[in-house]
Amino acid sequence: MNITYEVIADEKSECCRELCNELMAFQKSKAYIKPELFYNMNFDTRMIPSIKSAIHNNIVVAKDGDKIVGYVYSNISTKESYSNDFATFFDLSSVNRDHVGCLSQFYIKDGYRQYGIGSSLFIRSMKWLQQFEDVEDYFIFVSNGNTNALEFYKRKGFSVSHDILDGFITVLRNIKKIEK
Repeated sequence: MNITYEVIADEKSECCRELCNELMAFQKSKAYIKPELFYNMNFDTRMIPSIKSAIHNNIVVAKDGDKIVGYVYSNISTKESYSNDFATFFDLSSVNRDHVGCLSQFYIKDGYRQYGIGSSLFIRSMKWLQQFEDVEDYFIFVSNGNTNALEFYKRKGFSVSHDILDGFITVLRNIKKIEK
């Protein structure tokens, strides 16, 4: 196993299609609350719209040789973009700044987990998010049933904020202290 990491430009996000679709299937397989909400979730309905609506995007892929075996997608978006027809993801008044950072998608192929790839992708995502000085709120949204992901993020310093959609998604939050 020879893992390398590469930042992918937005217009090259197509290389994440297969893994994004695997992520949606994985989340659906774990879900015990409203798994039917995953029926229409895929690369075209989740990743592409998110990339288009974000202010800044960061996609990092993990490769074993030429094969992409994992990815993390993070973005900076307006806080208002997290209140839409699907859900209101957090109390907008609880965010002091206009923009928030989000680790939006994170997936590693089965067989490549437990080798530190997730930690490496997570660190790369956080370093990218933290470069935006005007952002102090970071969010991660974990689908129900994905307890491994929930525990991973908690070990990395995120705290459970609340649930939305009757427990379909657990919202995790980390607030960076910005000196004023």
